[in-house]
Amino acid sequence: MSATASPVANSSGSVTNQAIQVLQGPYITNTYGGGIQCQGPTRNFTPYVTGSASASKPFEGYYDDPVYDISDLNEDGMIDNPGDILFHKRTRTGQKDNYSLGMGFSMTWSTPTDKKLQDLCKKAATTQIQLTEQLTANKRLDFEIARLKNCGELMKAGIMFAPGTKYASICADVLVVGKNVITPHIHSIPSVSVPTSIPVLPLSSRAEDLGAPLETK
Repeated sequence: MSATASPVANSSGSVTNQAIQVLQGPYITNTYGGGIQCQGPTRNFTPYVTGSASASKPFEGYYDDPVYDISDLNEDGMIDNPGDILFHKRTRTGQKDNYSLGMGFSMTWSTPTDKKLQDLCKKAATTQIQLTEQLTANKRLDFEIARLKNCGELMKAGIMFAPGTKYASICADVLVVGKNVITPHIHSIPSVSVPTSIPVLPLSSRAEDLGAPLETK
């Protein structure tokens, strides 16, 4: 006679709570100068990946279940060889590793509720940009006129950068009329009258008429 000991079943478990938190950021604020700030809609896109794994270490797929000797040959009600193991029976444990994987995304869309205020802010931003561009154009015009004036006055005084030098291009496009540019003009040349007859000098055979004293040796 043999008996198999009842295996002891142990149960264990774990619970893992996983949560996805959506952080909603503030509205995007655009600043255009002059104290003008506009807030636009905001879209939040949050992908996430979650996973878990559970396993028992060391892993044992089977265990040896001992079979004890419970023989009572003399029938005295007492086991003849208590504690003796006849053999071991291979028993499956049923141990498994558990894995889980979760993927997804969360998205929120935030928009202002008052569209009229948004339109007014956009209009003010457009006006501010145009004003800034006009101020920039005015400053550019002032700079070009000052450059033209200073270069012209220096050219009149005969002062200029040497051609081909580093700063010669500053006044390269400045022209001073009458100095480095000659305007088209016409000169009138008076006509000279030429006499039609050439006067004939009188001839003389006298030496005194030559106008110098003569000496004879």
